[in-house]
Amino acid sequence: MQVKTPDPASAGPALATGLTLAVVGAIAFSAKAIIVKLAYRHGVDAITLIMLRMLFALPFFLAIAWWTSRPRRGVAPVALTRADKLGVLGLGITGYYLASFLDFAGLAYISASLERLILYLNPTLVLILGRTLYGKSISRNQMLGMAISYGGVLLVFGHEVHLAGSDVALGTLLVFLSAVSYAIYLSYSGELVMRLGSLRLVGLATSVACVFCILQFVVMRPVSVAFALAPEVIWLSLLNAIGCTVIPVLLVMMAIERIGSGLASQVGMVGPMSTITMGVLLLGEPFTLWVVAGTLLVLMGIFVCSRAKQTLAR
Repeated sequence: MQVKTPDPASAGPALATGLTLAVVGAIAFSAKAIIVKLAYRHGVDAITLIMLRMLFALPFFLAIAWWTSRPRRGVAPVALTRADKLGVLGLGITGYYLASFLDFAGLAYISASLERLILYLNPTLVLILGRTLYGKSISRNQMLGMAISYGGVLLVFGHEVHLAGSDVALGTLLVFLSAVSYAIYLSYSGELVMRLGSLRLVGLATSVACVFCILQFVVMRPVSVAFALAPEVIWLSLLNAIGCTVIPVLLVMMAIERIGSGLASQVGMVGPMSTITMGVLLLGEPFTLWVVAGTLLVLMGIFVCSRAKQTLAR
């Protein structure tokens, strides 16, 4: 079989396109916290807000699940077994329902900048879960990177507690638990990604999460609440669902196809910086040396962890 060599003429445009998609996707993902904070100014709670986001996003994720489950070139996709369905259910609950709800709840108490830094600890949490669940070793460089990242978060956390009070601790805990929940999803999703494909799994698992968020609202809130919301909350939730949820998922997937997951994740480091910028410009959050220093430490730590992982892989 003849192996095709990459066309140099097309490699450059593909790289540029992939990088652009990854950057735009990372910024759009990061804008979610800004949209949530803006919506909170209109008196809405986390249960209602997450319901609206998932309600508007559900048709799109159902469409993704349907599209990726269609036969391609006459070849039918893998049929879902009972184990697959249970896996999708579990991943939908941990990766998207719990992670999203805890994140929204935590944002009621902390700044968008601190929220993004905590969520960016996901790679370190995956390392810890890998050690706990599978006995995978953690190198000294990885431990160094983790220490640097957590030091950065603690720096921003300490500064925010000083400014905003003890509620920051509750918000930080909720967002950290959100990060843990998503790290569990990442740790257990590998086999299903290989079997079903990443986009099909995202469509199925996120659809499950959307249903759970809607049911949570129906059980815990009067339906009349949805009809008494400020119009701004509806429009912000629609923007959150499409512009900060559905579109970034597709953009990042397309970026990974062009430049690979490693480079796409490194480009994602623009996320915390874009959140800080939008937080200052749109929310009036303070821009201090503490926040800058903490962000740089988190990014440096994640970079050290990722480089150490790549070295081990070689």
